[in-house]
Amino acid sequence: MTPFWTVLFAAIATSMAGQTLLKAGAGAPSFFRQLFDARTVLGLVLYGGAALLYIVALRRIPMSVALPCTAISYVAAALIGHYAFAEPIGAAQIGGIALISGGVLLLAFA
Repeated sequence: MTPFWTVLFAAIATSMAGQTLLKAGAGAPSFFRQLFDARTVLGLVLYGGAALLYIVALRRIPMSVALPCTAISYVAAALIGHYAFAEPIGAAQIGGIALISGGVLLLAFA
C-alpha cells in the first residue's frame, strides 16, 4: 500500500471522528449552544483536517477511485450510530453495508 492510500484512509477516519463529534454535540438545547459546543468545534476542525488529507491522497490516487472509497464511511457511520448512539440497524442497513463494502473493495483492488 502506498503512502497515499494510507493518507486516504486517515482522511476517512478523521472525517468519521469529526462526524461522531458533531452527532455528540447535537444534544445541545439550542442551535447556538450546539454550534459553540466543544465537540462541535472539534468535529469541524477534524473535518477540515480530513479535507486536507484527502487533497494529499488525490495527488496520486485517481478521484474516480478515491471518492468511491470514501463510501466506507457509510459503513462506519452505521456502526458508530448503532454502538455509540443506540441507533437501530436492520436488514436493509446490513444489506446496504454489504453492497457498499463490496463496491469499495472492488474499486480499491481493481
